[in-house]
Amino acid sequence: MVKNELKDFSIINKELTIDGTVSTNGRLIIKGVVKGTLVGKDVVIAEQGSVYADARVESVTIAGIFEGKIRASKELIILSTGSCKGEIVCKDFSVEAGGILNAQVTCVTAGEDVSKKDLPASQKK
Repeated sequence: MVKNELKDFSIINKELTIDGTVSTNGRLIIKGVVKGTLVGKDVVIAEQGSVYADARVESVTIAGIFEGKIRASKELIILSTGSCKGEIVCKDFSVEAGGILNAQVTCVTAGEDVSKKDLPASQKK
């Protein structure tokens, strides 16, 4: 089991900036900068990491900076060093003491599909 977890593991290191689309099926740790679109399964934005994107993920843990729109089909966690700004649609949601949240948040029930849930009404055009 450990071999499979290590096999599906990627890092965007602190000296790397990606402007475009990032897509992954495994765990992604972001220590650098991602701008654009992020699609993934299990994403961790490290303390050094910054993401400015439209993101569709299963699970995301934010210890760095996230700005944009995010749909998390399972969970979104903001750690004490994390900052999240923008629009969020998710199932489970938590913010540790010290974490910064400046976003419109829509939490859905277990039976609802996050991908089909509309973003907050004030953001529709």
